[in-house]
Amino acid sequence: MASSDGISLKKSYGQYFLRDKQIIIDMLSRVDLKGKSVFEIGCGDGFLTREVFSEDVARLWVFEIDPEWGKLVGRECLGPNFKMHIGDFLEVDLEILKPHAPWVALSNLPYHLTLPILHRFQQHRDMLSEGVLMMQEEVAQKLVKKRGRGYGYVSLFFQYYFDWELLVKVPPTAFYPQPKVFSRLIKFTVKQDVVPIPDEKEFWRFIKVCFANPRRTFRNNLMQTHIDLEKIPKESLELRTQQMTMSDLLSLWEIIRL
Repeated sequence: MASSDGISLKKSYGQYFLRDKQIIIDMLSRVDLKGKSVFEIGCGDGFLTREVFSEDVARLWVFEIDPEWGKLVGRECLGPNFKMHIGDFLEVDLEILKPHAPWVALSNLPYHLTLPILHRFQQHRDMLSEGVLMMQEEVAQKLVKKRGRGYGYVSLFFQYYFDWELLVKVPPTAFYPQPKVFSRLIKFTVKQDVVPIPDEKEFWRFIKVCFANPRRTFRNNLMQTHIDLEKIPKESLELRTQQMTMSDLLSLWEIIRL
């Protein structure tokens, strides 16, 4: 599949190029970019990049895995405040962001890499302040769920470290080529002073086990684990996991981990 620039679109990179200018306007209206450090993941043909480049930003860095598009956009956005990094964002040493932190992230994310990228944001959230992202509607809904269908590990994990706000829903017709799903603009803000969780890595593994089958009771999800169910209040064991809040789960963790 070729574009008007003569550069082929690579399906393996999940390239769906935004074509609706109003979406860009909506995206940029939700963050203050003046004097800020901004980065974009996956510039494609530069539809968003050029608009951000025209703003009064301190610097704009772009991470683009496709060298053909990276070189094209890099030639168009020449300037001392612009830098193109050609390579996989998931493999970049993000310590390079530290001298100019905090950063604002703006990106039309590849659908298949959304959660791995968000995990990188969580790991390096001390270098971020906020951002607006485009992602698949289904994933965006999971990020804001508080209970019920779709609520689970993804909801709990990312809500613990970030505040999320759903913005405009975006139809397939806003892209070329058109994806088979709806997308969503979503804003995130890094939470300050997050309370550390005791044995944090083990806690999140525990959460994954709890939500292996979210419609099952807490007891049924934990039956095949080494956890001593006698420690857990009976009323909690009979709840479906998707009925439990983060506060509930943290309280149970305090009991279980001892």
